Amino acid sequence: MSHKEFYFTSESVSEGHPDKVADRISDAVLDAYLTIDPEARVAVETLVTENLVVLAGEVRAPRHPAVEEIVRQEIRNIGYDDARFHPDTVRIENHLHEQASEIAQGVDENDTHEGEEGAGDQGIMFGYATNETKTLMPAPIYYANKILEECAKRRKAGDQSLRPDAKSQVTLKYVNGRPESVKTVLLSHQHAPETTQDDLLTLLKELCESIFPKGWLTSDTKYLVNPTGSFIEGGPAVDTGLTGRKIIVDTYGGMSRHGGGAFSGKDPTKVDRSAAYAARYLAKNIVAAGFAEDCEIQLCYAIGVAEPLAIYLETFGTIKQGVTEQMLVESIRKSMSLTPRGIRKHLGLNKPMYIHTTSYGHFGREPLPNGCFSWEKTDLVDQLKANLPT
Repeated sequence: MSHKEFYFTSESVSEGHPDKVADRISDAVLDAYLTIDPEARVAVETLVTENLVVLAGEVRAPRHPAVEEIVRQEIRNIGYDDARFHPDTVRIENHLHEQASEIAQGVDENDTHEGEEGAGDQGIMFGYATNETKTLMPAPIYYANKILEECAKRRKAGDQSLRPDAKSQVTLKYVNGRPESVKTVLLSHQHAPETTQDDLLTLLKELCESIFPKGWLTSDTKYLVNPTGSFIEGGPAVDTGLTGRKIIVDTYGGMSRHGGGAFSGKDPTKVDRSAAYAARYLAKNIVAAGFAEDCEIQLCYAIGVAEPLAIYLETFGTIKQGVTEQMLVESIRKSMSLTPRGIRKHLGLNKPMYIHTTSYGHFGREPLPNGCFSWEKTDLVDQLKANLPT
């Protein structure tokens, strides 16, 4: 990050946003297949709109879960009971079909890559970490996520003024490459008819006081709430949602580059997902080890080929004296297998846990007892140090 004064903005969306409803359904279905078979091959896309949920994609598993029941339960869990998008009456179309044999033969262990598996598709994936927050995430997306996460906690605790659909946006002022103060906070939140903008403004200011570091909120900080005036109707009843349309929200809020692949609905043989998790894991451990203040890693794969074709590492001028990017790449290669199977084994990805990733970001989260967010651990620090070339 160049050392200058600038403003940077990131946005987040709630679990009730139509695109996130679609992500949640896709990952709930994925989890159901992984419960049946940890080696299941799954790629599920979901569309949601008024009174309709459509699923499409390809799977390979010994049997199929009760998809319709899963969809209805997840809509209920999110909190929708709108007559135009109700868990009991929404129409569900299931168009999942068997995975193509040509894809399977390139991914499964075979004579070409004995003992290994090929990547499920070609692609490029990025991982990023920065020491500007305690989670080693960029501050704008971290705080945009926190605002909506806190709103959701209040709603689920019984706050009748809040409804499921919401978006946030945070603009921070950076000085010498680090966040210093809050310029603007925007909250667009679906609400009950009797709830006023003043009610929501009071809520937003209260949340900001509890979330942002002391001194970041100033007399110049601007708060915006539902700029159109009201937000009573929301969700899929008024806006179509699709799996994979919030890839920047899911990752680093635009602070890092993105390879373009979405995560939700994809089993971990798909490197769009697993390699992006691995790249974050490596970048976070490099920053946690003190090798750099900022680190971005790119991995790239070819379908049917196990090893990544290349590893690119950038530290934006923040690397520790006496260490080079190439030295860090060499340490990475010695410290962790980056084949699809190696990633899945190291991070424990063949588990039904992905529904937890569908809201408030895939990164910067606390690892859960069920193994989810294992890529947020900093347990590779000692190995990276030990494998650093001298």
